[in-house]
Parts: sequence; C-alpha cells; structure tokens
Amino acid sequence: MKTYAPSRKEGPLDDFTDYRKQGGIAVITFENPPVNALGIDLRKGIAEAIDKAAAADVTALVLTGGGRCFSGGADIREFGSPSIEPMLRGVIDRAESSSKPVVAAVHGVAFGGGFELALGCHFRVAAPSAQFALPEVKLGLIPGAGGTQRLARLIGPEKALGIVLTGDPVGAEDARAMGIVDEVAGGDLVAAAVAFAEARVADGSVLKRACDLDAPKPPDGFFEGQRKKIERRARGLIAPWHCIDSIENAVTLSFDDGMKKEREYFVECRESDQSKAQRHIFFAERQAAKIPDVPKDIAPRQIETAAVIGCGTMGGGLAMNFANAGIPVRVVETDPEALEKGLGVIAKTFEAAVSKGRLTDADRETRMGLIQGTTDYADIADADIVIEAVFEEMDVKKQVFAVLDQTCKPGAILATNTSTLDIDEIAAATERPEQVIGTHFFSPAHIMRLMENVCGRKTAPETIATVMNMAKTIGKVGVLVGNADGFVGNRMYHCYTRQANFLLEEGALPQQVDRVLFDFGFTMGPFAVGDVAGLDVGWRIRQRRAATRNKDERYSPIGDRICELGRFGQKTGAGWYRYEEGSRAPIPDPAIEDIIVDVSDELGIERRDITDDEIRERCLYTLVNEGAMILQEGLALRSSDIDVIWIYGYGFPIHRGGPMFHADRVGVKVVHEALSRLYDIHGELLKPSPLLEEMARDGRTFEDLQKEKTK
Repeated sequence: MKTYAPSRKEGPLDDFTDYRKQGGIAVITFENPPVNALGIDLRKGIAEAIDKAAAADVTALVLTGGGRCFSGGADIREFGSPSIEPMLRGVIDRAESSSKPVVAAVHGVAFGGGFELALGCHFRVAAPSAQFALPEVKLGLIPGAGGTQRLARLIGPEKALGIVLTGDPVGAEDARAMGIVDEVAGGDLVAAAVAFAEARVADGSVLKRACDLDAPKPPDGFFEGQRKKIERRARGLIAPWHCIDSIENAVTLSFDDGMKKEREYFVECRESDQSKAQRHIFFAERQAAKIPDVPKDIAPRQIETAAVIGCGTMGGGLAMNFANAGIPVRVVETDPEALEKGLGVIAKTFEAAVSKGRLTDADRETRMGLIQGTTDYADIADADIVIEAVFEEMDVKKQVFAVLDQTCKPGAILATNTSTLDIDEIAAATERPEQVIGTHFFSPAHIMRLMENVCGRKTAPETIATVMNMAKTIGKVGVLVGNADGFVGNRMYHCYTRQANFLLEEGALPQQVDRVLFDFGFTMGPFAVGDVAGLDVGWRIRQRRAATRNKDERYSPIGDRICELGRFGQKTGAGWYRYEEGSRAPIPDPAIEDIIVDVSDELGIERRDITDDEIRERCLYTLVNEGAMILQEGLALRSSDIDVIWIYGYGFPIHRGGPMFHADRVGVKVVHEALSRLYDIHGELLKPSPLLEEMARDGRTFEDLQKEKTK
C-alpha cells in the first residue's frame, strides 16, 4: 500500500526505490517494507536516484516513503557487520549538496536515520500524523549520521538536546513550531510536496542547508546543568553523556569537526557493552510478543470496555491504564467510602500530571470521564475484560471470581492481578477456566511498563492472544509466563532477597548490600525497595507459605522480626531504615543492627566481614540460577523474556541487559564456578541448576539456547 505515492509511475530504479517524474519534479519513493529501514540496498537505491535526478531534466526532488511511513531508521541488524558504501552519511551528503531543491515528504514516522535523512534535505513537508524522533539513546547510541549537528543548527541546542536526550517523538505541528518542518499538509502529501518544491523553484528560494547554519549559543551553564540533571538516571550509560557532548560540539566546533566527533562517539557507543545490552532488550521486547503456541489464525478480540475490581492503589492504577488508552472502565468497590477515596486519588494523580505539563486540562477531563465507579457488580456485566485487584488472599479472590462468573457476559475475560497465587485454583472457582488468566501488573500500575501474563492449564489461546494484544494497547510490555508460585519475576526475586537476608545474618548490614547493588546499577537495593513497597506485603506471603515451607531449608527470620514491630517501611516511618517526617531518604537505624546481630547469635552464626564481591555473586548469580531452572521447567518461553521481566518490572539496570544476558557477558562458566564454590560453603540453596551445569560444560550461552529453540 503506497498511501502517499503519486499515481503515475515512470518505473522502478531498483527493487528498493521508485523514481517517478511529476511535472518537472523527480519523486523518489523508498520501498523497503515494513518501515523502510535504511539498509544497504535502500541506501544504494536512494543514492542512485539522487544522482539520476542531478543529471535529469528535473528542477527539484521529493523524497518520500512508500507504505506506512517515511523511514523507521537504520537497519540495526547491520551493526557489527563490515561497513558497506554508500553509508547513510554519504547518502545524506548527496541530498544536502544537491544544487536542486530537495524536499522530504514525511508521513508516519521519520525515526533515527530516517529523521537524519529528512534533516539533510533542504525542506520538509509533513502529513499531520507525521512523527519525528532520534531514539538512538534508547539503544545506547547517539545519532551517527549528522542528527546532532544538523538538528542543533536548525532549531538550536536547547530544543535539539530535548529531542536527542529523550529519544521521544515530536508530532508534525510541534515540529513545525520548532522549525523542523516547513509545512504541514493534509490530503495528498506527495502532491503538496511537489507543489511546495515547484514554488521554491519559481521564487528562487535559497536552499536551506543545515550544515551551513550556525548553532545559536545557549545560556551560560546550560550544558553543565544538563549533565547534572542526568547524573542519576544515566548511571552506567555512555550515550546520554555523549548526546550532550555532541550537541555542545555543534555550538563550539565547525560542522565538519562536529561530524567527526559525532562519528567517534557513535562508534564508541555501538561497540560498548551497554549498547549491546540495550539493543538486546529492544529485540527481546518485540520477541516477547510472539507466542509460538498461539496459532496465527487466532485473532485477538477487541477490548472496548473494561472493569476493575477494587479501587485501592493497584485498582486505581489499572483504571488509569485503560482511561489513558481511551477505553471506558468501571471500577467496582463494595465500600462506598473506599470507592470515593479511590476515585479521589485517581483525580489527584491526573491533576498532578496536568501541573507537571504531562496532560492538558482537556486530557484530564476526558480520562476522568472514562472512569466510572460503582458498588454493584451488575454494572460490569457487559465488560469485555474484568481485572480483579483485591486483597492477596486466595479465599477472597475465589469469592470474587465466583461472583464474576455469574455476572459477566459469555466470552468476557476474567483476569487476576495476583502476584504469587495459583491461577488454576482461582480459575476453578468459575465455569469458564479457559477465559481466566493472570495479569500481574507492577506498582504503580499506571507507570510501570511490565505486565506479566500468567497462563493457566486451561487458558484458551484466544484469551492469551487478546491479553497480549491488550498489553500493547494500554502501553505495557506483555510477557507470557507459566503458572507457579511467584510465576517468573517474584519467584526469582524471592531467591534474590533470600540471599540478601542470609548475608545480613553472616555479617553484612542493609546499607552495605543496598550500596553494592546500587553501584551495580539498580535504582535501589532490595532493602530500600522493600521499604518503598511495604514490608507487610512480603510478610503476608511468607506467612501463607509457612505451612508448606521445608522445615530443613534455611530461612531468615529478620524480616519477620521487623514486621512484628509494626515497621512496614516508608508508610510507617520505619522499616529496614528509619525515615524522618516528610522525607523518603533512608537512614541506617542502630535498632535494625541490634535485631540482625541478635538473630545471628540465636542461629549460632559467627559474624564476619562480607566483601562486595560476595554480595554481588550471591544476589545476582542466584537470579541467573533460578532463571535457568525456570527455563528448564518451561515457565518462561525464552531467556530474553526473563530479561524483559527484570528490566521493566524489577529495575535491573538496562545497561546490563537483564540477568540472563549479564550471565552471557560474564560467562556462564564463570557463574557456574562461582555458584559451585558458594554451594560448597553455604549449601543447597546455591546449588547450580542442572541446566546451568550442562551449559557450562558444553560452553553454551543463554543466547545459544534461545537460538536452538527457535530453529
């Protein structure tokens, strides 16, 4: 489908580029579906077409994309391969140095190299729906084909840095206001671009070459301020710092020198482990959406109305997800006061977004209008999906599902937001287990991107397809996992925090463990996280598991002792740390050290100095080991799915690529050897899994394992 292609075709220049004449204008159309990625074949085609136009009897050129967009950017699968001419920088130079006006006609997306190509044209005409972005920073890169140098010269370093440093898209009208786009045209875009080109020829307009412009100087201290602003969120990353460096170079260096430095930064980033990790997650996120066991002919059902049971913190967040996606949602809360309070919290959250400039007043009104509260289950009878978000107790959830089974229309999906409970037992409370699925959201639900979807024994393929598709609709990263206590994420998290607790018994303190894991790249260590989430949540889970816990298995009572004192974290002013009123800064508490030392004495453990290396090995390698067991048991489809879960749900540093990718980088054999040594010292809970042992013996990586599975 060539929505914006002119009707008369002179003929293809090659399989990737159409060259057509419309009056005296050469129209060059990219043909590399689905997103016109600028791989070598398309680059050759564009270069040849520009050369052909230069020698032809045409007065101007229009570059546009066939299909649904202008260009989604470079083909990142070429990274790591030898460079082949023409490189994108050379193609852009051809367009920019043309003596005939070159107009980019942009519809859909112009991302990355696609945006850089548009910036190398003399003029840009955009469809109202067009979007422009330089998202390279999200892949651990910086723009490498002149994006930083041309954009800063075109719109100034302050606006340019906002685009480059966030990687977020800019709409057509905003792009015009900034000076990126010369004209926004509805209707036939190519016709509008041709008319624009003809007008430029007729009035003899000076060609606007970004390379010839001087970037205006920003206020004193601007770049230093930007560096200070990103200090915390850019820990462990290279690309954000080089984004600032390169935009600053556009102000202080000549265009040619700025381009040389940009290329140096790009190559440094591309070859770095942090970029390889971020590119791994980019592909892993897309791979997670592919479910081999769901036949391709099963289409997801459309979710047009939704309902949420419970209007607490989680229920309110779920309701906002649907409203943000434009889906009407009813929230059921049997207590009218709790309902009113919950709706009030939702309203305040939207108001805060308005005050921070993230929403307009109109947006807030629209979204609040999509959320309705009710105390009557009958009001949700027509919902396409109902998500239960009540207290994490099996009996309570089964009661709710029995009511939903009798209330909801045939075909409605009944989902539970449980974080640990058995999906099959919940489904057994209904007469429609094939329509029951787990949808484990992470708090705060309207912000956290992960949605761990849990498949029960009888969950139907259509239910899976619908919920995975819905995840995308509401802006989440959906990952399908199997049904087991804690599923994938929390099962692994339990192993992680268990080792952290054992380290306390043996000689460490919470602040040391948290510091080591913060330095590794986590936003917070496990004890600080516990205080933020609320220690009572994990305490209830431990109490539930107590009856089935192996009495011979090592268990740390420290967390229970803390909760017995009513210390549940930030919400009570004390947990693993204490907190001063109005502050969230954790303060080490001697009272906690006393509890820890008392427990060590009771257990007969002689406290010792714990090294940072031991903390890293025991907390991180146990994650890898449990992930290997999960793969062996078939609870996760792919090792990369585990990485996605840990990046988006548990704050694993993205520049490490997730626990399984990190194991590949460190070396599976190294991980296995460390665990074997720790097993000899500390016992069964650190015993290497059979799969990890087999992989270490055979010299295989988790990436190898995944490739073997997909053959």
